[in-house]
Amino acid sequence: MKKIIIAIDGFSSCGKSTMAKDLAKEIGYIYIDSGAMYRAVTLYCLEHNLFNADGSIRESELKSRMKDIRITFRLNPETQLPMTFLNGTNVEERIRTLEVSSHVSPVAALGFVRQAMVEQQQAMGKEKGIVMDGRDIGTAVFPQAELKIFVTASARIRAQRRYDELKAKGQDVSFEDILKNVEERDRIDQTREISPLRKADDAILLDNSRMTVNEQKEWLKERFNEAANE
Repeated sequence: MKKIIIAIDGFSSCGKSTMAKDLAKEIGYIYIDSGAMYRAVTLYCLEHNLFNADGSIRESELKSRMKDIRITFRLNPETQLPMTFLNGTNVEERIRTLEVSSHVSPVAALGFVRQAMVEQQQAMGKEKGIVMDGRDIGTAVFPQAELKIFVTASARIRAQRRYDELKAKGQDVSFEDILKNVEERDRIDQTREISPLRKADDAILLDNSRMTVNEQKEWLKERFNEAANE
């Protein structure tokens, strides 16, 4: 069985990260959460006051600081799942807040941010044996990936999943606010000038609106076995 690159793209809150993490753990691959990288840059912007009052970004200031933003992943020894580190600090929980979700799309749309993150991601994938999820993995980061999956689900179902996840963490959130955020992120992701969200021509479509986590796992494992044994 050959080592391959697995690219999982799709809309926000589709469960891409959960699918990718579970698959990587099961098959012994390295999981890279590209979305977490953009969230970490967003958190850096929030913590360093790089957003203006109207929500726009101080682009020139952020661009000058990109060399100071280092994102790495380390395995949690208990869960064996990756944790996101920003300049050596574990930010896994902080990058999952609604505040970061509400600011991440405009940050991810900046060309110099995407270039810096793609360079880091491509360096991580040189030896293959990786699973990466995001918005443009199969189209921009690893167009040569042997297995590409594009995940979708209805906006309301994705908002409900995000709402349930945040409530379970004890966060006081509104379903309507989350739905608005999901729909706005879809709009920005699909219309941004650089690497817009789209299905690669050779990607396999997965609509998981009505699928259980176990059904997704089985479906994805079958696709992996097919690609790795070709």
